[in-house]
Amino acid sequence: MKLELTIKMKAIKLIGSALFSFMAIFASESALAQADQSKPLAKPTDPHFNLLPGFLPAASLPDSLRLLRPPPASDSAALAQDEAARQDAARLKGSPRWQLAVRDADLNFPQPAENFSCAMGISIDAQNTPHLYKLMQRMLTDVGLSTYGVKNKFQRTRPFARHAEGTCTPGDEDILRTDGSYPSGHSAVGWGWALVLAEINPERSDEILSRGLAFGQSRVICNAHWQSDVDAGRIMAAATVARLHSDSSFAAGLQSARAEALRSRQANLKPRNDCVAEAASLSER
Repeated sequence: MKLELTIKMKAIKLIGSALFSFMAIFASESALAQADQSKPLAKPTDPHFNLLPGFLPAASLPDSLRLLRPPPASDSAALAQDEAARQDAARLKGSPRWQLAVRDADLNFPQPAENFSCAMGISIDAQNTPHLYKLMQRMLTDVGLSTYGVKNKFQRTRPFARHAEGTCTPGDEDILRTDGSYPSGHSAVGWGWALVLAEINPERSDEILSRGLAFGQSRVICNAHWQSDVDAGRIMAAATVARLHSDSSFAAGLQSARAEALRSRQANLKPRNDCVAEAASLSER
């Protein structure tokens, strides 16, 4: 009888312990779910950042509200620097560098792939490098959406709207007026691409990273963004690329893209762009 009672007591303790563990796990999962729900999901105004599914679920994107400071305040020294950069970039209007900025503004593929082909030293296209091409397309969504927490909160006015001027892409201005300027989604995407392409082809990392920086500066030249928008975009790019490296689908795509790039170099598949002209335009300051 005593043995039977002892067994029953142990069973009750085990059941109680299991129930406590279950309740703890349930409470933990509920807290995580509530945390995920409390994080504002990206709501893109620019349709380019929703063309293809990215690698990451929206709740896993870096939180720009935690990573970025607010945009420069009126009458601040930071805004004065933004104004000086805008005036300096205005001197390039109509130049070959301005025309390159027009091409950088176009996020519809194949244009972005062509824009980075000279820096990569190979032709990036859907035929010869389909995995690399698709990797860039899917990254466009992830990196672009990572900027929208701060974009939607502050809705910073763009320089062309503040000064009643134009941009290098007049057809985009209606969308740009309703899409917050800070941080720059274009600049984020360009820097994100550069970081990953430099991993794929490290022998040309200097050329690729330089092109990624220029891609962001094109937004200042276009009068579509302030310099501080561009700088903040690069922060979100780095945060998103770091997060992408923990995703198995991205890792698989990166490995396939590396193999394609190597084959293209071995086959001497040179870019179709005029790389000499591009280099000359990038030298304009």
